[in-house]
Amino acid sequence: MDILFFLGLALALGFKHSYDADHLVAVSNLLVKSRDLRRTLLMSVSWAAGHMLTASGITVILFVFRESLLRAFLGAFEAIVAVMLIVIGVIAVLWEYRVLQRIGLFHEHPHEHPTGEHAHQHFHLSRFGDHGTMFGIGIVHGLASNDELLILLVASFAIATVEGLLAGVAVFSLGVILGMVLFGLGLSYPMLRWGDAKVRRVVSVVAAVLSIVYGVLLLAGFEGINLLPIGG
Repeated sequence: MDILFFLGLALALGFKHSYDADHLVAVSNLLVKSRDLRRTLLMSVSWAAGHMLTASGITVILFVFRESLLRAFLGAFEAIVAVMLIVIGVIAVLWEYRVLQRIGLFHEHPHEHPTGEHAHQHFHLSRFGDHGTMFGIGIVHGLASNDELLILLVASFAIATVEGLLAGVAVFSLGVILGMVLFGLGLSYPMLRWGDAKVRRVVSVVAAVLSIVYGVLLLAGFEGINLLPIGG
């Protein structure tokens, strides 16, 4: 196989993979709370980095052992993602209606900005902030729903080297980063440009409800949705 074709396939599959619905509904719950585009960009990259870490490792294991080592665990990985989506959605709803704030899990700190001083809320249970949270979500997502990586895996058998596979996974990950960054900026820019507090709350609650519903559907055996129909 032409290596350029293989790498081009990897990039396209990575971009497509970033638009799996379970990815979008999960990250939307955090991205809608972003207050600037730079923060959105870095949060998107953090998610993609976490996804790359586990997805790449699983792909290499599948390449070496031909699924024999992970076959029994793939279904459990999907269930973990589903539970995570439900938890993210529930936390987002409780946050929007200030339930967590009232029981003391959130507190406020004043911060100076060019427009003046205002308060940000912080989650007591999170030591790593938004970027660490997005990285962790990406790690969980990298465990499952990797149909595009399996396509890449089959294509890589023609290369027949771990090095070639790693090059493909690296380019795949670049496609994932590109897709998620574009989604993050596309979601955040309208919110920052035109969205007021009421619009932001509506979008946040909708994202949270979608996350819960989609997680329940995955637990019930729903196969999932990818918003880009190309590439399988």
